[in-house]
Amino acid sequence: MTDLRNYTLVTAAYWAFTLTDGALRMLVLLHFHELGYSAVQIAMLFLLYEFFGVITNLVGGWIGSHLGLKVTLFAGLALQVVALSSLALLDPGWPAALSVAYVMGAQALSGIAKDLTKMSSKSAIKVLIPEGAEGTLFKWVAILTGSKNALKGAGFFLGGVLLTGLGFRTSLLAMAGALALVLAAAILNLPGDLGQAKKKVKFTAILSKSPNINLLSAARMFLFGSRDVWFVVGLPVFLSASLNWSHAEVGGFLALWVIGYGGVQALAPNLLKRGLSGGTPQGGTAALGAFALAALTALIALGVQGGVSPWLTVVAGLALFGLVFAVNSSVHSYLILNYSDNDSVSLDVGFYYMANAAGRLFGTLLSGVVFQLAGLTGCLWVSVALLLGTGVISLKLPRGKSAYTP
Repeated sequence: MTDLRNYTLVTAAYWAFTLTDGALRMLVLLHFHELGYSAVQIAMLFLLYEFFGVITNLVGGWIGSHLGLKVTLFAGLALQVVALSSLALLDPGWPAALSVAYVMGAQALSGIAKDLTKMSSKSAIKVLIPEGAEGTLFKWVAILTGSKNALKGAGFFLGGVLLTGLGFRTSLLAMAGALALVLAAAILNLPGDLGQAKKKVKFTAILSKSPNINLLSAARMFLFGSRDVWFVVGLPVFLSASLNWSHAEVGGFLALWVIGYGGVQALAPNLLKRGLSGGTPQGGTAALGAFALAALTALIALGVQGGVSPWLTVVAGLALFGLVFAVNSSVHSYLILNYSDNDSVSLDVGFYYMANAAGRLFGTLLSGVVFQLAGLTGCLWVSVALLLGTGVISLKLPRGKSAYTP
């Protein structure tokens, strides 16, 4: 019962953070698009967010193993409160260059906060699940990951609605206050030694020595780069500029997509149950998902290139992309915990999500640059290339029941 209670507390804190994170992304994107910023300038606003996510995941796992996951979880929540409050101080009268630099700095804090919170929450599941219970581990990971993405989608919608109803500054202050209350509740209830390693780990251990984890991390980097290269900047700007959708419509559509994506992630164990040997995913499952995504994205690109209705290509195609991507992402989230050792789980998960953040970083940068040079079609073809890379790497992952291999 204690483990279930702690899992519930960690999940609730992660949910609250994710809601503000999704809303913040939509607030910043739509607010600065409305001010006339280009696709590349908007992408720049998120670069430090993603860059510091890389650093945080790499170092945060080591900090978590020394001080416990409670410390890293609380630090993530607190930094998000600071980031939201700082952005509320942005003065619309500042020069564009100063505004961009200021927002990039605040987004850097938010990037650190996001990955500290995510690493802590997902590592905590491995600690709380008994060894050998792979089926339960897959189910709990799927629930946490799926619910997180559903709430991130709700955050997209919330961001669009808040920007329309309350404006940029008031929305940020309201979210900072709500998250501060969640932080206070978590501090009072979670145990202090959650996820703390039994023996001290050297700083050099932040780089994984497990071939399986290295391969999976490389596949994860390409996978998330393939999504963000068209999703972060290209898709929202395309919907707003080319289809003349309002802020609420863009935020609402992306919210529904991410909510559906999260729902599929949570259901992934049931969706894959009949086709899996032993009931849990293996390396071949990840490879098959990557190649299926590459084929689907190529079809979407051909549809856009051929002038087919955006509703049939981008909107319907995105729904199918989300379905396959969600299942593949859940498979990855299970495999990293299955490949990890209990006593070094925060290090292994931190290294893995460092690669995840690196994928988002170059995906975000490419999204702005490629969209400005070649439009949404160009973003989609780059995505296809990255997905093929994901599939090739995933072919080298173990096919049988995998354990941690140092």
